[in-house]
Amino acid sequence: MQTRTLGKNGPKVSALGLGCMGMSDFYGPRDDAESIATIHHALDRGITLLDTADMYGPFTNEQLVGKAIKDRRDQVFLATKFGVVRDAADPTKRAISGRPEYVRSACDASLKRLGVDHIDLYYQHRVDLDTPIEDTVGAMADLVKAGKVRYLGLSEASAQTIERADKVHKITALQSELSLWTRDPEENDTLDMCRKLDIAFVAYSPLGRGFLTGAITKPEDFDADDFRRNNPRFQGENFARNLQLVHQVQALAKEKGCTPAQLALAWLLAQGEDIVPIPGTRRRSRLDENLGAVAVTLDQNELASIDRIFPPEAVAGARYAAAGMTHINK
Repeated sequence: MQTRTLGKNGPKVSALGLGCMGMSDFYGPRDDAESIATIHHALDRGITLLDTADMYGPFTNEQLVGKAIKDRRDQVFLATKFGVVRDAADPTKRAISGRPEYVRSACDASLKRLGVDHIDLYYQHRVDLDTPIEDTVGAMADLVKAGKVRYLGLSEASAQTIERADKVHKITALQSELSLWTRDPEENDTLDMCRKLDIAFVAYSPLGRGFLTGAITKPEDFDADDFRRNNPRFQGENFARNLQLVHQVQALAKEKGCTPAQLALAWLLAQGEDIVPIPGTRRRSRLDENLGAVAVTLDQNELASIDRIFPPEAVAGARYAAAGMTHINK
């Protein structure tokens, strides 16, 4: 497994991480046994970066990851997040909190669920518009001093927020969506700001929530409780237009002798050594397919061909429904 460094002098992690969200939430029925087997297989294959959050489940994904790594903690660079407040009794209810007292209590709760004595990378999941970022990051910095957290991160923050936060305490990583069908960080200056401040970029949903794999051909492919059924990019004309883009990626992948997923991940890995994709999967077979991307090398002509198919404006539909966009790039 190749490695990448989170920042100039930061920790080394595997070039591909593993996003664990879908093992517990949002993508249909759970299979905890296969999910744990997938995490173990990832560690066996050299993946070190595991990504979770307290809101996934809610809460159950951290418990799952904690169970999976119980006897293998030394192999894991463990990342989790706080800030999206969900009610276990009614998971549809959500709020955003970056209040210092909440930061402290959320961290303690995550440590307990994960069964660990420290978190390697602790992200603010979404920016709290009612709490100054300086206050939130100040509380996060106190967790570092207390030995509960090693490195700090933000998720879906704007360039201006990143810059303010980094003045309070070094930000090691920004986690935001980046893929062939989400090029926003290239357009809104967040990627440039990360590079200016030597902050790694951890790319979630690098396969477009599975769409770029070519496995999704119609909206009916989703389970009844799959959140993609209500995502704007998977609706009506948007779905049809986006599917045409995927067909072109499939053609390029066939020419290259790899799968569409591997092509999409290879494109992302080629965008810079400071970018670490964290594709999510619940199955060992998909994990092995994703890892094959590390061996795919794209030359400048191939990268240019992909960019012509997928310019930033090509994708139809917003990333989330309106409510979900409220705290994006803030």
